[in-house]
Formats: sequence, structure tokens, C-alpha cells
Amino acid sequence: MTMTRDPSWLVPDWPAPARVRALATTRQGGVSSGPYGLADGSKGGLNLGTHVGDVPGDVATNRARLAACLPAMPLWLEQVHGCAVATVDHIAAPREAVPQADASLAVTPGLVCAVMTADCLPVLLCDTAGTVVGAAHAGWRGLCGGVVEATLARMQAASGNASARWLAWLGPAIGPEAFEVGAEVREAFLAQARPGEEPAIEAAFRAGAPGKYMADLYALARTRLGRAGCTDVYGGDTCTVADARRFYSYRRDGVTGRMASLIWLDA
Repeated sequence: MTMTRDPSWLVPDWPAPARVRALATTRQGGVSSGPYGLADGSKGGLNLGTHVGDVPGDVATNRARLAACLPAMPLWLEQVHGCAVATVDHIAAPREAVPQADASLAVTPGLVCAVMTADCLPVLLCDTAGTVVGAAHAGWRGLCGGVVEATLARMQAASGNASARWLAWLGPAIGPEAFEVGAEVREAFLAQARPGEEPAIEAAFRAGAPGKYMADLYALARTRLGRAGCTDVYGGDTCTVADARRFYSYRRDGVTGRMASLIWLDA
């Protein structure tokens, strides 16, 4: 299937099997305007979120533009910063009921997993055999709660391969120079640490203003991926807050759009 994608979109640079296809949208390439538009507020934003105050017709047009570049409409989720994982294969079309989940997986070619973000970390996953793919929405709460581990556990069960090897790509998210958090966030991750993880977790938090820390969400995700048996991790070098031209950012702007990170198996 030949698909034309917006050149502003990101395609993961990772050694995934050829049948694993993935991309991450930016704020460019759509019809939204104002805080959902381009960086200067002009028309042209690809906001994909229906829950952020954008004109519904514009969001529908944006989603249709994206779907035209995919083998199927993605399974959109109602993301709640939790650890529930939806299986795209088990949800019949038309998808009128939106699953409340923060991750999804698929083993059937042509079915598209998707998560939406505007600072939280999108994690795309696949096995090296190219039999199962998944996407997880990892804000700090979901990451600390185990959404990455839950997604990989479900993917392993779906693959039927107890010795499967995993690849991960970390998409655009708030970077360590912009993500200021309270001490309670650091304590939450340390409280969940397993033996040997403490040094890496402590290194992911740099002291900032009194009672505050600058958190490295990418580093924390690598620790959790390693815990789940995934050490081949790529991406993790793009800050949504620092690049207003390309990315929506809730931390930077408050009212803003949502981008999508998507993955599927090619038929």
C-alpha cells in the first residue's frame, strides 16, 4: 500500500522489521487554527484531540487526513493516565465506544494502534519477529504506575513467544530541561524502584528550585522498559516544549492540540 505522509511527520529511526510501520504526527498539516493551529495561531494545525476545545469539524477533517495515510482509522483511546491496555483486534468496527485505556496492541495486519500526547511520552513497541505491535501513553503517573510493563506483558501473551525480543521507540515528549516536578514525583518513582534501579532513578531527577526537580521522562522510561525486558530503546531526543513550530505542548501553552504516535503491521 502506497501512502503519502506529511513531510513534517516523524518516522522512527529504529531497526524494526520491515512489516512494522510507525509514525508520529506534529502540529503541522491540518486545518485547525488558534491555539490548535500553527505556532503563530494561523490555520494549518493537525490537532487530533476531540476533547481540547477545537472546532469538531476541523478535528474530523484532521483525522480524515491522517486516516488517508493509514491502512485503517486508528483505534482512538480515552486516555486517563492509567495502565489499561486495549487490544485493537478485539474491537469491532464501527468503533462507537472509545476504550478507556492508555495503551493498545495489535497482531492483525492493517489495524492501527495510536496514542495522543502534548508533552506526555508516547512509547511505540514491537517484537523483533514482527508479530505484534503496541503503543503506550506514558505520562509520569502512568509510567510510575506500570503502563509500559503492562503493555509489554500483554504483547508477550499475544505473541505466544515467551522468549520474544522487544524494540521501543520514544516519541516527542517534554524534555529534561523543561519538566519541573515536585519532590513527590521523585519519591513516587523511588518508592516503586526495584533492587539496582535506584541510581538510575536518582540520576533522572536534577535538583531545581527549592522543593522542585527537573525530571528526565525519557530516562525513567528506559528504566521501566529495562525492567520489562526491553533494552533496545531508540528515540528520546525531542522536546515538545522547546519546539513550538513543530509540537503542541500543554506545559508551554495550556490550551493546545494533541499529536498522535501510531504503529501497525503492514499487510
